[in-house]
Amino acid sequence: MGTAAVQGDLWNGNPRDWAEFQEPLFAPLYRAVLDNAAVAAGARVLDVGCGSGFFCSLAAKRGATVAGIDAATGLLAIARERTPEGDFRAGDMEDLPFTDRTFDLVAGFNSFQFAADPVNALRQARRVAKPEGKVAMAVWGSAKACQAADLVKALGSILPPPPPGTPGPFALSEPGVVETMLSKAGLTPERSADIDTPFDFANDETAYRAFAASGPGIRAIRHAGDDKLRATMLQAFAPFKTKSGSFHLDNKFRLVVARP
Repeated sequence: MGTAAVQGDLWNGNPRDWAEFQEPLFAPLYRAVLDNAAVAAGARVLDVGCGSGFFCSLAAKRGATVAGIDAATGLLAIARERTPEGDFRAGDMEDLPFTDRTFDLVAGFNSFQFAADPVNALRQARRVAKPEGKVAMAVWGSAKACQAADLVKALGSILPPPPPGTPGPFALSEPGVVETMLSKAGLTPERSADIDTPFDFANDETAYRAFAASGPGIRAIRHAGDDKLRATMLQAFAPFKTKSGSFHLDNKFRLVVARP
């Protein structure tokens, strides 16, 4: 299977839990992108790798016309429920099914790097952005600035070894890396920022279900089983447990905004 088919299969594993327990945690990052691009009524916005459409729902509340593309049909179904007037399509980010110069903002949150050729995916983003528009790419910040890095590491410990030379989840975190990718795609980076994006979970169950519903989480369950993943993740969560039994993790995401 191609990259989109593989990712679609994984992220279709438990779309409801992802939509309820994980995706809303990115709201501070989503709002930072919308503010940076000054999205308001009449703007046209595309989310590449839109998941269950939480970002698009925030943009639509500002009066934007929204569209999204994702490989996971289960997540797209939820996106359509959240924003019925949105244009949500299943497809590959390296072959965007939208016309040239359509969008005021094209955004990708931890998505472009999953393409077989990320630079080509960014070229597609540039193609569908208006000449005066923006392309925003957000990735994990430095592992030292992300307490969730401990959870990502724990999750990785029960996954099959990646192929040699495979970049890790924080490979794009250092300053200049994302800017270089954008430049190779013909985009001009304008500004960058580290966005505080804390993760808060009410209890053990919601914390586990949030990570188990991710693509890597589904892969870990298939490889090692639900019991193994649950034990591993709850052990990794333990240092972040509050006196009330909830969990709080401080994280930063790196955002770079470019123009076509």
